[in-house]
Amino acid sequence: MKRFYKAATVADGQVLLDARPVKTPARQALVLPTGALADAVAAEWNAQGEDILPRTMPLTGLSNAAIDRVAPDKEAFARGLALFGESDLLCYRADGPATLVARQTAEWDPLLAWARRRYDVDFEVVTGIIHRAQPEATVARLSHAVAVRDAFELAALSPLVTISGSLVIALALAEDAIDTATAWAAATLDEAWQAEQWGEDAEATARLEARRAEFEAGYRLLTLLR
Repeated sequence: MKRFYKAATVADGQVLLDARPVKTPARQALVLPTGALADAVAAEWNAQGEDILPRTMPLTGLSNAAIDRVAPDKEAFARGLALFGESDLLCYRADGPATLVARQTAEWDPLLAWARRRYDVDFEVVTGIIHRAQPEATVARLSHAVAVRDAFELAALSPLVTISGSLVIALALAEDAIDTATAWAAATLDEAWQAEQWGEDAEATARLEARRAEFEAGYRLLTLLR
């Protein structure tokens, strides 16, 4: 779509394009919960050139999702994210080689230890990919940690959870127990190890960088909601 406006501004939590309120794809008012987020979304619109490129506007996209997709059934959306706690990446370990096993232990065990302390839960950690159920109390408490969040927080958590495959990584990042670099390293540990052994593939690297941009946009949204 060609750019059809001169400037984006903010008024009462809404982004305006030449004084006209921006609408979501579902034609709802794009009302942002904080001034910081509204300013950041307006900045995305102002940064557009002759053509409007949605892929360069991640905060706008996540905000649209919060209003159009999450808010109408927040409980169902939260349940979908919480399901990742039943098969969390951090609980499934390689059986070899020793260097990979050691790296998973060094980077993933501290995250599970944090979750144990934070939520008073325990985890079933297994070798291999065969599913093993987590304790009911663990699933319930992690689900509650997701369910108490509002629609915008859930929209922000979504890429953190789905891209990493780990509810624990997402919650640790959301609660500032780790930074984005640590979170991303934990989430992509296996990919990094494979690249070290066999070399990088240009297409795979490009896909990974695109996923990282989505991941970091989710975290940035969380910070702008505070």
